[in-house]
Amino acid sequence: MLFNSFEFALFLPIVFLLYWFVTQSSLKIQNMLIVLASYLFYGWWDWRFLGLLFTSSLADFLIGKKLDHCQDIILRKRLLILSMLINLGILCFFKYFNFFSDSLTALCNGVGISLSPVTLNIILPVGISFYTFQTMSYTIDIYRRQMSSTNDIIAFFAFVSFFPQLVAGPIERARRLLPQFLTPRIFEYSKISDGLRQICWGLFKKLVIADNCAVVVDIIFENYGSLNGSSLLLGAFFFAFQIYGDFSGYSDIAIGTAKLLGIELMQNFATPYFSRNIGEFWRRWHISLSTWFRDYVYIPLGGSRGHKPQQFFNIIVTFTLSGLWHGANWTFIAWGFINGLYYMPLMLFEQRQKFKNSIIAEGHLLPSVREIFQMATTFFLTLITWVFFRCETITDAVYYLNAMLSATLFRHPAASLSGYGIKFKILYCLVAIGILVTIEWLQRGRAHGLMIERTSLPLRLSLYTGVIMLILFFRNTGQNLDFIYFQF
Repeated sequence: MLFNSFEFALFLPIVFLLYWFVTQSSLKIQNMLIVLASYLFYGWWDWRFLGLLFTSSLADFLIGKKLDHCQDIILRKRLLILSMLINLGILCFFKYFNFFSDSLTALCNGVGISLSPVTLNIILPVGISFYTFQTMSYTIDIYRRQMSSTNDIIAFFAFVSFFPQLVAGPIERARRLLPQFLTPRIFEYSKISDGLRQICWGLFKKLVIADNCAVVVDIIFENYGSLNGSSLLLGAFFFAFQIYGDFSGYSDIAIGTAKLLGIELMQNFATPYFSRNIGEFWRRWHISLSTWFRDYVYIPLGGSRGHKPQQFFNIIVTFTLSGLWHGANWTFIAWGFINGLYYMPLMLFEQRQKFKNSIIAEGHLLPSVREIFQMATTFFLTLITWVFFRCETITDAVYYLNAMLSATLFRHPAASLSGYGIKFKILYCLVAIGILVTIEWLQRGRAHGLMIERTSLPLRLSLYTGVIMLILFFRNTGQNLDFIYFQF
């Protein structure tokens, strides 16, 4: 079930009414409603994958209880390994089996060993990368004695399957989200209204920004061999805002929907394109995943301890695995690896924590010239990596970048795009992106673009009405586009 679908527009109000006005008297029944609604939401794509969600949830619930009460160090390690084998085994089978098989076959054939690939005709379950990481955080944190297990199986299943963030995050930690299902929720009008505003802002980013940019991006990337450098730069630029609008839009809708049910999810994006270096970008982009890899991969590897080569190795491994998490394709691995390379100068010159607790141009309406240069440089570096993320193969990405950075970069894009009939779509996207950037710049210190409850009522109503009108009249109606991160 898609957030931007008619079915969800019916589903959410029904769940909301049942949640607050029928089941509120009993926490267990309210949690049961969440589980049933979540399984319906997830099973809307393919009911057969509900078994995987159930298996992962039940396994970690039982292993977590055993881990919590076990004092034997060896047995505790074995239980943790069992949890990881179950979760990663399911993930690797469905997501990476064909990729590893094809890669191994290509490697063997390359060194003269003749092999035929063994591939399976399997469908990737929606959101499997997200909920497996979420359940793994539960057993890992119990193993580390950072939290205790729960005896409430219904609350635990609600934590794993919570439908707003089930298929594309944010990837919540058990010690932060699970306690919210163990305590009664209170109906708060301020949370409800803010949740609705954040849902509206997320729909604007998805329907008005991402889906319209997708039209231009698809044409440019499919025809990159016949376009000049400026057109390809435009394609990379629009893809940067397509994926941002698409994924941060999903996160806003998820967080806003959770607020309607009295649940607080973590912020997943914090205006990342206003970042002044790559380190700040990764503290602001897909925050839940970045911090997951930091806490469960980077720090266990040694983190920033030890000599510089060891630190470089740790960061490269972490970013490369993050790329692999995104998809079973060498382009995602290259994307992660390049971002790791970007990060290394910050480690070399001890600049990793720079801008960690500051907002760009804080207290000022406009950034300084230095800050503009820093933002532009960081944004351009991300554009390079987004090309790898969007292209089907590394060869395509290299050719795309080679053509983009050629002498034709300084020619007008209209010269090569004139035959594709997207002139007005490009102009519209630029205006829409301008509106997005302006609002987010003015709200850069807040959780989302429509947190304007302290302004005058006429101004609030004008902005709300304007955003809703943009959604209604300027959304892409050509096709109902899935969210990009559903494939991960």
